[in-house]
Amino acid sequence: MTVNESSGSDFILVGFSDQPQLEKILFVVVLISYLLTLVGNTAIILVSCLDSVLQTPMYYFLTNLSFVDICFSTSIVPQLLWNLHGPAKTITPTGCAIQLYVSLALGSTECVLLAVMAFDRYAAVCRPLHYATVMHPRLCQSLVGIAWLSGVGNTLIQGTITLRLPRCGNHRIYHFICEVPAMIKLACVDIHANEVQLFMASLVLLLLPLALILVSYGYIAQVLMRLKSGLTWGKALGTCGSHLLVVVLFYGTSTAVYIHPNSSYAHSQGKFITLLYTVVIPTLNPLIYTLRNKDVKGALKRLVRKDNSPREKILAK
Repeated sequence: MTVNESSGSDFILVGFSDQPQLEKILFVVVLISYLLTLVGNTAIILVSCLDSVLQTPMYYFLTNLSFVDICFSTSIVPQLLWNLHGPAKTITPTGCAIQLYVSLALGSTECVLLAVMAFDRYAAVCRPLHYATVMHPRLCQSLVGIAWLSGVGNTLIQGTITLRLPRCGNHRIYHFICEVPAMIKLACVDIHANEVQLFMASLVLLLLPLALILVSYGYIAQVLMRLKSGLTWGKALGTCGSHLLVVVLFYGTSTAVYIHPNSSYAHSQGKFITLLYTVVIPTLNPLIYTLRNKDVKGALKRLVRKDNSPREKILAK
């Protein structure tokens, strides 16, 4: 399938254009995933805000994670659906820059936010008597602010450096989004320094938060091993299991692309890996947190009962 190159100044997102049958399947899958992402994450935000039982630091962080997932998917999926549906695979330079800045900021924010959530779980399990004192609202707001500032700072640095690279007329991006690893390959100059810079930034925003997560769960595991209580283990798995699963999915896919962007695996499978952390994982996060979480399921039931109670009264009259 040939890619429409009607505008010489626009970027060409090659994406999956060499597999037209796959494009049709992906269009349906991505559309359904995006709708589920919007519904699932919006439901978590509403439930966490409306139910008084969920007015805790854990659900404050979860609300922010859901908001990040909605924005992250929205910065990528509409353009992806447009490109999958028709022959035109173009994106304007302005659109490409906006997508790069916004998606990178949100992805970086999620990396730090997952580390913040791990610290919250550490405080809940290892310092249960002092949890309310440690995780007071001002600290929670500050931690979320740090996550957002880290994401914005990273995208301003990496995004600006990437977009200022000379491309000498190269405008075919062998990806379905404007992403830093794909964009720097358009440069017509030596990009070794940029690859080192990307690697160092990835170490700070991927591996450093991951290290903090592992340390937090290391302390949690030590506490649980000392207690040796089946009930305590069950509660810990209920509160920590969902977060750990999200961490494994998100970090496992994103590190494959950003830590080794020039590896043969990242080059050949990069588009499919990126699909996982930009489309699939934001869809799975609400399912993971609701299916394994009694508090969220209980809150949903209470809200449904509140909605039904006025109707029941009217019918009774």
